[in-house]
Amino acid sequence: MNEVQLIVDGSAIGNPGPGGWCCILRCGDAERVLTGGEAATTNNRMELTAIQGLRALRGGCKVQVVTDSQYLSKGMSEYISRWKVEGWRGANGKPVLNRDLWEELLALTTEHQVQWTWVRGHTGNNRDQERADRLARAAGRQQAEAVHA
Repeated sequence: MNEVQLIVDGSAIGNPGPGGWCCILRCGDAERVLTGGEAATTNNRMELTAIQGLRALRGGCKVQVVTDSQYLSKGMSEYISRWKVEGWRGANGKPVLNRDLWEELLALTTEHQVQWTWVRGHTGNNRDQERADRLARAAGRQQAEAVHA
């Protein structure tokens, strides 16, 4: 089983507004960077969309997902099983936001052994996370420029 590190980040300008995401996939010495964006979105949607790296994997892999988003890491490691049981309602009784992406993410994780690792963002201590952040912001700026073109 291949061991993969997946570093993810997302951002939005204005929240909601134009946004971008980035994922960096590493398997041994190989690296692949994926980015994208949307013209009108939120930071949380971009954090979840950054997980597109799981789509790029072939066959079952052992994946360490590294994120600075507690929304993503806690959502997947602590909350999602309860949301499913509760009919996709949060502890407050309201519908879970971004349910479409959570369900897609849950389906993608069934193909792999996934470990969620949260790191403090924007500290300069994690080069990969900082790089993913820069690339996600750049993708968001491209979306903003396209809207204003």
